[in-house]
Amino acid sequence: MEKMPYQPGLERAQTIATPSTVTTSNWRVSLPVLAGDNFILRELRPDDAATLLAMLSTEEVARFISPPPTTIEGFQTFIAWTLQQRELGNYICYGVVPSGMTTAIGLFQLRSLEPGFGSCEWGFALGSAYWGTGLFVEGARALLTFGVDVLGTQRFEARAAVANGRGNGALRKIGAVQEGVLRRSFLRSGQYYDQVLWSILAEDWRLQRIELPAIAVH
Repeated sequence: MEKMPYQPGLERAQTIATPSTVTTSNWRVSLPVLAGDNFILRELRPDDAATLLAMLSTEEVARFISPPPTTIEGFQTFIAWTLQQRELGNYICYGVVPSGMTTAIGLFQLRSLEPGFGSCEWGFALGSAYWGTGLFVEGARALLTFGVDVLGTQRFEARAAVANGRGNGALRKIGAVQEGVLRRSFLRSGQYYDQVLWSILAEDWRLQRIELPAIAVH
């Protein structure tokens, strides 16, 4: 994801056992907390700014995402913006909080591509210390299930630079389908990158998650 004031996504849930497990959420007022075995996804708070700055501004994390804020105040401004956009029904941003921590070490986000989130673009960014821990897979499942069961999303799109092998591998791992390559579609540090366009459809996700463990939604 690479188009909002700050979109950490790919250069830009645990899963419900049955579609009826989650009914509804007044998410424009407050996002429901999604709880897995080793993490929670919750709405961002101002005190997440320092941890997000430390985790997402390193070269290895920031290489293929839109430039993140460079100060704590910049992240606080971004967090305030996410709340405003959520209230407008345009955008949802979850902070990733591992067990044993109180502040977010990464983000999952959804941007509506049409009124009502029928289709949306999604992305993520995690501190590199949490790469390879399974946190992405579990968190992505939580986000997708929230999108399907609560928002009613039918199509999820994600973009990743062709050169971003880790990001593309992560999307493939959760069952995303490669639809094509968007040539020279992402500008970063004066260089244009080709991006892979990935998609997940609601019906495919329902089939995929049948045998996955359930997630708690609060």
